[in-house]
Amino acid sequence: MQMSKFALLDLQGQKDHVLDLARAVLFEYPFEVQSIDIINFEFNATFKVVTKANQMFALRININSDRTYENLLGEIAFVRFLNEKGAVNLPKPIASKKGEFALTVASALLERDLGVALYSWLDGEELGDEPSDDALRKLGAAMAAMHQATADFTLPVTAQLPLLKDFLWQTQDVILASSSPLSKEDIELLTKAKIEIEKIVENLYSGSKAIAIHADLHGGNVFSHGDKIYIFDFDDAGFGLPIQDLATALYYLDTPEQDSALLAGYQSVSELPRHDKHQLNGLLLQRRIILLNYLYETTNQEHRDMAPEYLVETLRRVQVFLDQR
Repeated sequence: MQMSKFALLDLQGQKDHVLDLARAVLFEYPFEVQSIDIINFEFNATFKVVTKANQMFALRININSDRTYENLLGEIAFVRFLNEKGAVNLPKPIASKKGEFALTVASALLERDLGVALYSWLDGEELGDEPSDDALRKLGAAMAAMHQATADFTLPVTAQLPLLKDFLWQTQDVILASSSPLSKEDIELLTKAKIEIEKIVENLYSGSKAIAIHADLHGGNVFSHGDKIYIFDFDDAGFGLPIQDLATALYYLDTPEQDSALLAGYQSVSELPRHDKHQLNGLLLQRRIILLNYLYETTNQEHRDMAPEYLVETLRRVQVFLDQR
């Protein structure tokens, strides 16, 4: 796979490029910029924007995301719907001078238009990699409330969100493609897991209604401020099952106590979604394989360097999963 000019830049060069893009697109909004700083540069790029009127916003430019402009419209429609419902604490999308909530900016180095969204600023701290049990209970409760609120959500005619039913959630297949960087043996083992996970997903979707879900509820996408938590970064949102949202959040937790806290929070609002242990294990493994695929396609060199070690552990988990069928 041929790498883009952007991917060939060093880290500082990449940051300089996206900072130039951010400065350019901010002219589309109804304020004058005082300062702009990169606060996150991983899957996508997020900036803290301070205006001359001392307002603060969070600007996101989709660098690695393969979401379309219509998907970005869907994300923003979903967030605005949840804000109107008041079921969970969220940032608010900010419109441009022309009243548009979704913009694009052309990147010569990536040779494509990148999606852009501006949101109100959130105070607080990320839950991070080691969230407290109390924070996890609040997150579980917020997730259940969000699932209840979105039961009647429908997209505007101009917007789209993917159906999260296929194996890699409609992201580009790198690891199982004909040009895969993996060995034949590794592909064969991953394909066996794929077949089993697809059976699980088909069973879970049978008789169940897909709703709009966040699909990426980990500690880096949740803020804690005072006694409240705030959910943000809906870039992976799509139509899926509540158990997929729950499994994604569980994937990032490290202990049975953390798992129990998240589930207890969910159950304080709603019954747990239908599933059994094997199905949940399959969804957890699916999440890991999706992340493995990302490590081989991303332009983020730090993440790409993680791929060999991550692959070894993924294959070990695949074998355990298959042996426990």
